[in-house]
Amino acid sequence: MTEVDSIRELTAQIREFAVERDWEKFHDPKSLILALVGEVGELAELFQWIPAHGALEEFSKPERKQRAAEEISDVFIYLLRLADVLGIDLSEAGPAKLSASVSRFPTAQYGGEAPLKA
Repeated sequence: MTEVDSIRELTAQIREFAVERDWEKFHDPKSLILALVGEVGELAELFQWIPAHGALEEFSKPERKQRAAEEISDVFIYLLRLADVLGIDLSEAGPAKLSASVSRFPTAQYGGEAPLKA
């Protein structure tokens, strides 16, 4: 199975999860975006008081890594569900956006430099 197939399969599983529970009526774009923002907030809360220079070390600890994985997964699931509801195939849109970014930010010009205004 390719990565594209994996993303499509996971999207289908998330859709089926919602259908089986009759939750589609709650999965309008606005509600999904608000849920997504809430989950990003929960992820941010894990990192809130961790100094940037210590974040990798802190989240290499198994229990902290597990909590981060849970919150990142929540974000990912809501993002896939939102894309599905909007009819966006992220297995196509993601690579297309990355390709555009490669063209927009050539290594020779942006290597080691953050763009000031993108």
